Amino acid sequence: MKLYAAPLNFRAIAHEFDVPTDFAPSLHAEASELVDRFADVRIDARDIPFVTIDPAGSKDLDQAVFVEQRAGGGYRVRYAIADVAAFVDSDSGVHEESLQRGQTIYLPDEPARLHPEEVSEGSASLLPDVDRPAVLWTFDLDGEGEVESAHVERALVHSVARLDYEGVHASLTDGSVHPSIALLPEVGRLRQQSSLRRHAINLRVPSVRVARDGDAYELAIEPRHPIMDYNSEISLLTGMVAGQMMVDAGVGFLRTLQPASAESEAEFRREARNLGFDVTGDIGEFLAGVDADTPHGMAIMREAQKLLRGSGYVDLSKDAPEIHAGIGGYYAHVTAPLRRLIDRFATEVCLAICAGTPVPEWVTRDAARMLKTMGRSSQLANTVEKACLHLTEATVLEPWVGHNFDGVTLKSGEEQSRVFIVDPPVLAPSAGAPEEGVSTKFSLVHADIDAREVGFAWPAD
Repeated sequence: MKLYAAPLNFRAIAHEFDVPTDFAPSLHAEASELVDRFADVRIDARDIPFVTIDPAGSKDLDQAVFVEQRAGGGYRVRYAIADVAAFVDSDSGVHEESLQRGQTIYLPDEPARLHPEEVSEGSASLLPDVDRPAVLWTFDLDGEGEVESAHVERALVHSVARLDYEGVHASLTDGSVHPSIALLPEVGRLRQQSSLRRHAINLRVPSVRVARDGDAYELAIEPRHPIMDYNSEISLLTGMVAGQMMVDAGVGFLRTLQPASAESEAEFRREARNLGFDVTGDIGEFLAGVDADTPHGMAIMREAQKLLRGSGYVDLSKDAPEIHAGIGGYYAHVTAPLRRLIDRFATEVCLAICAGTPVPEWVTRDAARMLKTMGRSSQLANTVEKACLHLTEATVLEPWVGHNFDGVTLKSGEEQSRVFIVDPPVLAPSAGAPEEGVSTKFSLVHADIDAREVGFAWPAD
């Protein structure tokens, strides 16, 4: 269904929540002069034909991958991560600015970056057809995709292709996939099975985008191709290995998540049933079989996010280790240093552990400040993401107040119920609703762009 709306502008949200979208000229100048501080200690890994897989048009390329069969059976996965610490010296202005920002905040029209473009989209980005400093992870997996050994070191790498998800999906369909990732689906599926064995909850939440056709705007579900999940499995693998490595050494930073409560699980199962799903067994296994590209699949994935609350970070030099319930084990952020501050710190810990050297002094010095910034910026990122989504929904729906939409009741309440509107895909409150699980028509009664709110009513007019 085509819905008409005024052009969307997310700069006001950035201003409202004090999201810095620009850098001072002095930081741009400094960033343009930064060079690799570890050039003389790197191994030469330019013979490995790495490729990157990212959304089309991306320039801040954190990861490059290469997967091959091992001679004795199993798989070898090479995973190159942008070596941001090689450029961002701990005494630089760029480092100081990153300690204030914490992470890239993704606004739909333009990201508010963690680092100046000269670093994030230039010297540190794993762009194709150029030599780049990287942190190289090497994993040997057995025939079931379980880790037999892992190592991390600094290297010089050379990406041979910048691929995007749509293109890789098409190449997998027609059999022309790049040879560097021909085994990625196979390894990805094995890692997904490993995830199920750990009773992990892997959320595949599709993005909701605004598609424009002339003056018409459509609120649509962005397709979630399987290659996105296979690629994510390599990142999850790296984070799990890094987390276990840190726990064994008693030093480092874990990403933690509390397990879902019995009450939240019960509520999720009820809402899933209202959407037409039968969740009688393990929730992680159920979610693995959901088609997230459908409106109902998108809705259940978004509802499942409520199971994964209470996230945080643990400094192992001060606190006991805690697991990440969504992973089913220990986990650390190490694969997105261009976009997330803690990854630069955690990576340095892993490099020190593998090399048998002390953790750099600056990591210990700035750890407390870094963790505080990560907690604050994570909350900010969630707040901004919700504000942008709600602004989009209100803007797109505002001209359609008074019209009826197909929906289903997720949760009934005495004064207000929660409903899922199928097209466009929106979760919203409703004044009145039939019994939970009943599909019917709901009237759009208000869409307030300034307040970023929409509301429905039942029975429909």
